[in-house]
Formats: sequence, C-alpha cells, structure tokens
Amino acid sequence: MGIFSLDPDQLAGCRELRDLARRHLAPLAEQGGPGRVNRPLVAELGRLGLLERLFTAGALDLCLMRESLAQVCTEAETALALQGLGAHPVHAYGTGAQRDRWLPAVRTGRAVAAFALSEPGAGSDAAALGLRADAEAPRAEKWLLSGEKTWISNAPEADFYTVFARTGEPGSRAGGVTAFLVPADRPGLTGTPLDMLSPHPIGTLAFDGVPVTADDVLGEPGGGFRVAMNTLNLFRPSVGAFAVGMAQAALDATLAHTARRQAFGGPLKDLQTVAHQVADMAVRVESARLMVYAAAAAYDEGADGVPGRAAMAKLLATETAQHVVDAAVQLHGARALRRGHLLEHLYREVRAPRIYEGASEVQRAVIARETYKEAAR
Repeated sequence: MGIFSLDPDQLAGCRELRDLARRHLAPLAEQGGPGRVNRPLVAELGRLGLLERLFTAGALDLCLMRESLAQVCTEAETALALQGLGAHPVHAYGTGAQRDRWLPAVRTGRAVAAFALSEPGAGSDAAALGLRADAEAPRAEKWLLSGEKTWISNAPEADFYTVFARTGEPGSRAGGVTAFLVPADRPGLTGTPLDMLSPHPIGTLAFDGVPVTADDVLGEPGGGFRVAMNTLNLFRPSVGAFAVGMAQAALDATLAHTARRQAFGGPLKDLQTVAHQVADMAVRVESARLMVYAAAAAYDEGADGVPGRAAMAKLLATETAQHVVDAAVQLHGARALRRGHLLEHLYREVRAPRIYEGASEVQRAVIARETYKEAAR
C-alpha cells in the first residue's frame, strides 16, 4: 500500500459534510436532551442521505464521514455511528427478510439500532459473555434469552438490538456465541438509562426469558463472535476518525484563541512555549489521521493484518485526541471549563472512545498478538 492522500473529490466531500453539519445537524443537536436518543437528528441524517451511505461506504469513506461530522457536531457523528454499528450486522449477516424489515427504516432514520455486546462481567473480554440463550427443546431452533447487557449505546430507546448471547457451554468462549436480531418490543426485554459523563444515550438491558428463533439469528448459530469482531474491525478505525475530528476541532479552536489572546505584550502564539505546544498538537493530529486512513484503506483493499492496523489506529487516535483536547483546555484557561464551551463539551466527549469498542489496553494486546504473528511468518 502506497503513501496515502485524499484526492480533490474526497476533500470537497469532507467540506460539504462539515457545511451540512453546521447548517442542518448542529441546530437539531442543540435541541436534544443529554442521554436521550435525538430522533429528529437521526431523521435528518436519513433525509440528507448520510445513513444510506453507511451501507454503501467503504471503511475509508466511513472514516471521512465520521471525522468531518465530529469537527462540527459530535452529536450528529455519534448518532450516525451508532446506527451503523447496530445495523451493520444485519446488513452483512442478516437474511433477506431481516434486511427488508429493518434496513429501509434505518436508512431513513425511522428506526434506531443498537449493538448489544458488553455485559457487567464481559466488557473487554468479549468472549466471556454470560447472557444465556437456552434452547426450549433439543434442535428446536428456539431459545430464551436470560441475563443482562450494560453500557449499550442507544439503550433502552432503540427499536432493535443486535444481541450476542451464549448458545454453547459456558467454557466454549468464542465458539459458543450466537448473534440475534431482537426487536425492542419482545416480551421480557426491559431497559434502564444510565447517567454518564458523555452526553449520548447509554443504558442497560435486562432479558427475562426473551424468546428468539432461528429467524432471528444473524449469521450462523455459534458464529456470533465472528459477527462481532468483523463489525468491530470495520468500525475501530472510524472510532479513530471520530477522535481525530474532535482533536482537529480542539486544535482549530486553539489556533484561533492563541492568535487573538493578548498576554505578556503580544498574542499567545508568539510565546515559544505556546507555539511549540501547538506544533506538537498538530503533529499528533496529523499522525493519527494518517494511521486511521491507512487502516481504513487496508480494510477496503482486503490487505493482511487488518485487526492489528485497526487496533493501532484506534489506540493512537483516541489517546492523541485525549492529549490534544487536554492541551487545548490548558491553553484556553478557565474559560474552557465553563459549561457550554466547545472544549468543555469535547473534554467530556473525548474520554469514552478510549474505553468503548475495545479499551486502549485491549488494543495493545491485539497489536502485540498481531505483531508476534507477523514476526513468526
């Protein structure tokens, strides 16, 4: 894979997305409540054709969408990404009936999707799921789901969930997991919202004998871990793109602030300590951006080593964004801590991506494993 750069059409597309976000999405985001699904915002994403692009875009286009939206409106970016994460398993592994039932409504923003993998005892260790899918009878292809999911974005307000449950023996780990498409109105399924630091909706789900059948399986019985990992391999670089977008927004705010803020006889940017810090922020943002693009391009090309590249991109970009946003707050001073300031908002938003879809520690474990594999070859 050669040196990566965006072509003029891609650059123009990113500018158009940022403009759409400013004019159409940010006003709707401001009207939404924290911790709630903003359905008018989701519907507008559908009207603008952005949700449709989730199912036609490659990994690189997905990254460009998420980075561009994040620079202007993190709420719109997150709403888009959660629709993709929850519905991608249906798009990639669903039956014709499942796709026909749900994907048109997802594309238009009429149905809200969610990806239900994490549990109280199975977050970073995704193969250790405890949610049980107990067969009603041998070979009946009917199960009852019992257990709990937590830290689920869009729960409990989603219209359907991609749910991962254990259909094999508890010791079977990854091989005993099956993915199910579970509509929110199934009997026995309830949920509770959680009050979190980041403003997007997150909640718990309780499964009390929720009925599912072979018609609800995504992929093959026992193949759910593959469904989950392939979905995450696609979305992990784009989590990095979300982080790069936030980091760029923080850098842009810092450039504007340090150019106009007067201190010690001149603008802050003329102070060597400030200029060097801004330079370091710029280098980190561009480095993370290039790694995200490279990982996405590798995914689109079907290149070797995608899990390792995706893990590297997510790790570097999310850790970079945390550093850059924190540095931006420091250079802005107390004004950045005031509720409603862009950096106060980014400071709350930027923390979660280092944890979800695989914490930084998990990414390091993946990178080490893939690096040793490559060395052995």
